[in-house]
Amino acid sequence: MSQEISLSPDFCRTVDQAVEAGKKISMITYVMGDIGEAKLKYILLRILRSLDREDLMELFYTAAKELIVNSTKAAIKRIIFEELQLNIQKLEDYEEGMKLFKSSLNERKFPTYKQKMRESGHFVKITCIYKKDKIDLEIRNNFPLLPIEAERVKEKFINAKKYDNLFEFFMEHGDSTEGAGMGITMVEILLSQSGFDRRLFSIYSSERKKETVARVEVPLHEIPTSNGITEQLFVE
Repeated sequence: MSQEISLSPDFCRTVDQAVEAGKKISMITYVMGDIGEAKLKYILLRILRSLDREDLMELFYTAAKELIVNSTKAAIKRIIFEELQLNIQKLEDYEEGMKLFKSSLNERKFPTYKQKMRESGHFVKITCIYKKDKIDLEIRNNFPLLPIEAERVKEKFINAKKYDNLFEFFMEHGDSTEGAGMGITMVEILLSQSGFDRRLFSIYSSERKKETVARVEVPLHEIPTSNGITEQLFVE
């Protein structure tokens, strides 16, 4: 039976005061473990409770965890390419490295890369911005998407539209869900099943700012639409 994780009074007090003041809340993780998940859960619960929208907890908590896993994989991928002395910008090297990356990495191995992420300067930053009428969840990497990654993200956004629930997704992909776009598909399905437009989920990549941001923007009081915007991937 899993043990309940006790968070420090200082952490809880800091979050409570920030929520009371309506300030945005950010946390940085390298490889998120049980304590990190407990902190994330506490932050989201306090924000949603302050807005009287605890019904959205599953949407935000599950979406955040999926996007954090995706962002962590992207960072670890870059570390593995450096270790293999492969040029991630070069197509032949990228394809060779991806074969090794997919066959050797799963979430159980994430913790072994925690220190390596710190040493390389890669991190994942989670930010919650909230008002009475809207909540924005942002998951940020401090590097942009590669052109080949951007193309694959675009394909995954298109592919996600085929599924109304995760059962359909698993039926089609079986045990090969790794790399099949489950994170993107799950976030879209969570939004849809919560009554929101799937296109309220988007990804921004900026070479200039050296960052990639996955963003879920949920309006709380108006009819949820995407303002006619069909694109979900924005690259500059």
